[in-house]
Amino acid sequence: MTSTFRTLTVPLDGKTFPGGLPSFLVRDDVLCWTRREAGLAGFGEIARFTATGPERFLEADIWWRHLVLEADVADAVELPGTGPVAFGSFAFSKTSRHESRLIVPEIVVGVRDNQAWLTQLTFDDSPLTEETAAAALDRWLSISAAAGEGTTTAADSAGDGTLDDAPGQAGGAVVRPLPLAAGATLHTGSLSEEAWMEAVAAGVAEIRTGALEKLVLARDVVATIPSGVHAADVLRELAARYRECWTYGVDGLVGATPEMLIQVEGRTAQARVLAGTLDRRDAHGEDGAPMDYATRVLAGSEKQRHEHEIAIQSLTKQLAPFSEAMNAHDEPFILELPNVWHLASDVKAELTEVEGHVPTCLALINALHPTAAVCGTPTLVAGELIRKLEHLDRGPYAGPVGWLDAAGNGEWGIALRGAVIESEDTVRLYAGCGIVDGSLPEAELAETWAKFRPMLESLGINS
Repeated sequence: MTSTFRTLTVPLDGKTFPGGLPSFLVRDDVLCWTRREAGLAGFGEIARFTATGPERFLEADIWWRHLVLEADVADAVELPGTGPVAFGSFAFSKTSRHESRLIVPEIVVGVRDNQAWLTQLTFDDSPLTEETAAAALDRWLSISAAAGEGTTTAADSAGDGTLDDAPGQAGGAVVRPLPLAAGATLHTGSLSEEAWMEAVAAGVAEIRTGALEKLVLARDVVATIPSGVHAADVLRELAARYRECWTYGVDGLVGATPEMLIQVEGRTAQARVLAGTLDRRDAHGEDGAPMDYATRVLAGSEKQRHEHEIAIQSLTKQLAPFSEAMNAHDEPFILELPNVWHLASDVKAELTEVEGHVPTCLALINALHPTAAVCGTPTLVAGELIRKLEHLDRGPYAGPVGWLDAAGNGEWGIALRGAVIESEDTVRLYAGCGIVDGSLPEAELAETWAKFRPMLESLGINS
């Protein structure tokens, strides 16, 4: 045996899986990052790093750079995401007890720019060949087939019933009478709806004192599904329904985020910032085309534009020291998703050398997180108020999730529109809202339900 980290990347015939990367979302323990037909899927685990606290990003960065420094890499494809790869998920808060993690899989399938590849990763001295990589992938897929994983969809198990759009009673066991998967129940989490709206009102009151400009408050609900929560089914549903989002799966954390914290390819970094939300159901019965309604209500709202501008300034200010050039949209655009519309802006930066080298993904994340889009501003004031009002450890919710490679490339989204699978039949869902002066508690509560919708639907709970 040897302790040398070795990887082999070989081309893969994409014609054998016409559905693209989502075709490989067949195991409940799959590690994944996918958008449209592209992305990465990982199977198995050969190494793991965990950390907590304020230095979690830098500690993970040091571990990864040390691991790949002397790696034996054979890469016949040479694209972002080939060679050594790790998937990661980080806690939102520096005070969280949740362990942030990087996971190095045994096998990675990648699809990008109409090219596909297969990477085998190992620490032993067995030969690495195209045949060994293919055999390892077949072994993982055969195990999933034998276990019957990924054989049904969440939509197939959805129960019958009608939806009452009125919010449920605060403090009750079942939050609202949704049509649930057979025998499922839906419960409030850390706060009842009434208590959470009181927290929103308290947040608005703090903003009006001038202590802060914006605050992001999250809440949780817990779904119990006796027939079982199957991550592979959830991921495939999300990948199919939310093609413009990045579907992620890391250690029971699953979701489809519309927000890119940072994407690095060579010396180019990009981000997609969202702030300002409108439930698409609000357009029902309105005159004109739905997109015209969204443009009028979102882009024409001083409150929504103010919230968005805060988020943009938060990101660009923190990214500026690492950049020699940067540009962002002068005007936000309307991002259309199946459940909501968002005000969105894309930011692009050319990275500069800092202390003799281009900053890594994790170094950038350390500087950027948490942005105003998921915390508020000023950051320290907002963070303290979140801990006071939410009564919730967000865990990995609203933290960075994604992947990185040995060349410094990577894609890291913000873990939104997601949930944590806590047991075989229990899953905890999270959603949050940006609170500014003028926010109304009832409207913010309704927005959380719109943001819960992707996960509820993927679980067979048709909201």
